[in-house]
Amino acid sequence: MATFAKRPNGRWQAKIRRLGRPSISKTFRTKSDAVAWAHVQESELERGVWRDRSVAERTTLHQLLEQYLREIVPQKRGADSETSRVKTLLRDPIAAYGLANLSAPVVAKWRDGRLGAGAAGSTVNRELNLLSAVMNWARRDLGIAFENPVADIRRPPQPNSRDRRLMEGELRFLDEATRDRDGKAVLSSGKRYRIGARNSIMNPLFHFALETAMRQGEIVLLRWENVDLQKRTAKLDMTKNGERRTVPLSSAALAILQELPRTEDRAFPVSSEAVKRSWIRSVVRARTIYEADCVANGVEADRRFLRDLHFHDLRHEAISRLAEKLPNLIELSAVTGHKDLRMLKRYYHPRPEDLARKLG
Repeated sequence: MATFAKRPNGRWQAKIRRLGRPSISKTFRTKSDAVAWAHVQESELERGVWRDRSVAERTTLHQLLEQYLREIVPQKRGADSETSRVKTLLRDPIAAYGLANLSAPVVAKWRDGRLGAGAAGSTVNRELNLLSAVMNWARRDLGIAFENPVADIRRPPQPNSRDRRLMEGELRFLDEATRDRDGKAVLSSGKRYRIGARNSIMNPLFHFALETAMRQGEIVLLRWENVDLQKRTAKLDMTKNGERRTVPLSSAALAILQELPRTEDRAFPVSSEAVKRSWIRSVVRARTIYEADCVANGVEADRRFLRDLHFHDLRHEAISRLAEKLPNLIELSAVTGHKDLRMLKRYYHPRPEDLARKLG
């Protein structure tokens, strides 16, 4: 039975008492609002579907994301990238919403805002996946009663799979841009720019990725104890699909590892986030060096050269090169770690001119 009482501050409190249950109460600006709320609660109690939404009403998405960042993210394989995405959401105005007020229209408006600001559909989908995971964790593990609005909105279309491979000559300029040059700078068209990378590990890491087709996260987690120089193998305990695999090492990959200092447990002691930032700077630096080279040689710069190049494209390039040495897809998948050969086909993009030469 619901009872209503006017508080000294002029607001109305609705209270519902049921035998065998704690009392439920909430305060409203008007009595009509209190009565409407009480009717809904009593109806749900009668039907056995009532849930305590008080925690959802006083918890913001910001608070939930902070708790998720403390308790769940450190346990994940991709903790670095997950941390970056959580921090992006923490800075977004949507984080100020209370969980009880997060609805499908609110999330849809946020989605459209992200897309309108230039975020790629794949980026927004990853952020939606994170939002959904955080909310499901709150509902299942923390017992917070609210609906997950992500399940009710339309997802942005996924872009076509990337088929970016290195253009002829790009490798040379990337090699220059990732080498450690002790901060040396040169003048070009009146501008100063750095030749080399600040992080001396970038050059061997870049070439190691091209030789092994290993993912960025797999490379930065590679430990010396899992490297066998005699057998020429690198064992990966943590991979994207959750399974261990052993990567055979080419002579070039072996030489890279042999030249690395063993000052830490990891062969490449750097975080994924640091690699991401350094790679972006390196590509920009490589393009600057290329443009200066074009000016010096009196040729027009190719607008596509060293543009739209992601670190993960090195895996694409490496797999395409490995496919020329290992035409058997089963053998190739053993190196790359693909469980589904259809997924492997996304990365395997031989150049049409190379296929034409094979045809004779």
